[in-house]
Amino acid sequence: MTEIDMLIQIIFNVIIILSILIGSFFMLSATIGIIRFPDVYTKLHAATKATTLGIAGILIGGFIFLYVHYNIVSGKLILAILFMMITNPVSAHMISRAAHNKGIKPVLKNRQDAYDQYKSKLTSK
Repeated sequence: MTEIDMLIQIIFNVIIILSILIGSFFMLSATIGIIRFPDVYTKLHAATKATTLGIAGILIGGFIFLYVHYNIVSGKLILAILFMMITNPVSAHMISRAAHNKGIKPVLKNRQDAYDQYKSKLTSK
């Protein structure tokens, strides 16, 4: 192994480590957000946005690791990343819409419920 190959290997290892650490940070921040936020809407925001990035970071690190060290291109990891990127925001939107339709009010501090105003405009016509 030449010096250039070792340097490339070290760079890839650093990228893998950073990707997994960043993903783990987002997962930890999602956990803290779920515990600390006051209502279902902000908890959903923390649970979906941060976990989507966290899982994507960890899976990207795993993909790069498998490719660099074992020359394996894992289609399952790519599909898992795409699946999480598509389904997490959609599921959060559907859950928050169902919560709003059930009458669960968000904690409003210096902001307004835009969806409630939109619904009231539609029913007044």
